[in-house]
Amino acid sequence: MTQTPLAPRVNAAALDPHLRPDTQGRFGQFGGQFVPETLMSALTELEQAFEQHWGDPSFRAEFQSLLRDFVGRPSPLYFARRLTEHYGGPQIYLKREDLNHTGAHKINNALGQALLTVRMGKKRVIAETGAGQHGVATATVCARFGLECVVYMGVLDMERQAPNVQRMRMLGAEVRGVESGTRTLKDALSEAIRDWVTNVETTHYVIGTVAGPHPYPKLVRAFHDVIGQETRQQCQEKWGGLPDVLLACVGGGSNALGLFNEFVREPTVRLIGIEAAGEGIQTSRHAATLTRGRVGVLHGAMSYLLQDEEGQVQEAHSISAGLDYPGVGPEHSYLKEIGRAEYYAVTDDEAVEALLMASRLEGIIPALETAHAFAYLETLAPQLGPEQRVVLNCSGRGDKDLNTVFNYLRQRGRSLTESL
Repeated sequence: MTQTPLAPRVNAAALDPHLRPDTQGRFGQFGGQFVPETLMSALTELEQAFEQHWGDPSFRAEFQSLLRDFVGRPSPLYFARRLTEHYGGPQIYLKREDLNHTGAHKINNALGQALLTVRMGKKRVIAETGAGQHGVATATVCARFGLECVVYMGVLDMERQAPNVQRMRMLGAEVRGVESGTRTLKDALSEAIRDWVTNVETTHYVIGTVAGPHPYPKLVRAFHDVIGQETRQQCQEKWGGLPDVLLACVGGGSNALGLFNEFVREPTVRLIGIEAAGEGIQTSRHAATLTRGRVGVLHGAMSYLLQDEEGQVQEAHSISAGLDYPGVGPEHSYLKEIGRAEYYAVTDDEAVEALLMASRLEGIIPALETAHAFAYLETLAPQLGPEQRVVLNCSGRGDKDLNTVFNYLRQRGRSLTESL
């Protein structure tokens, strides 16, 4: 497990969420709008629509009502007793986003953007997906609102996430396989942007994470803020205080920011994001963007990304399709640069072992993405005492990953029974 060095911390007042990003869509040097001129009017329209409707009490009331009655919120904050006993250190709580409708946190953002789509008078939605959870969530809300839905997905991800492909099609979405490049999330996102450029007047692009050009990082964070807001209230109800540590996996980083944002201005709360080290960051087969990347521009925003010596985007690798991305949301890059959040990386092997442990000890099969956060408990727990509390964002369930895990074990000459 690896870590990235921390910069000096800044005054928490500089982290006012109303000032992140600034009026130019920047988080410090990160973010912005690096897009073709043909998309600028659509981004301006989206920003204006978001500001108008997010400030409209009727929009917020409808959003909250659907989060409650359609999504099933609030999601529980669950005390993981057996994991706590196993590590013998801090009290471990799980924020159960895996219990949401569609099985992950992705539904929060998809629902919010679907409401915006309807308010903007558009009838067609496009999206990209890696692990398939955002694609399923987008297909679900499009079915709910009667919107045409096209989901771009790398063909490699379609193979390893076949159940989610079937779910999207059952919900009425067209799933378009992407054969170019690495045939994974990066290329799906690129194809979705090309579609949007061509059909910008009739189509809304539902980006699935806190990446992309402004205002996407801001609005996706806003729709996921409910995770942290609920967590604060639930911590108050359970022990009358704040958590000591928040822990979440980071690919693009939406589930992490959804948890972190409510606590960014609380200096006593550590924020820890976990990336995919793949086969090891000493190799080229990883997706540890914040740990090993350099500043550059990808998919319309400046952020950390994996690059080769010539500055070209480097192929990422993770056993987890949702973390298999060479970039990261610009706000995470900002939080790293100012030292407010810590970012570490765990390997494929460690994530699989953590998934098996969580399944055996808690009766919860986490997504492979989430399993990366579980894996970091091996390093984190010995640093903390029994009076301290860790909240881990259980961002998705692992049904979609069972074949990937079984194949991974089989390739290493291990049976599931032996592994447990």
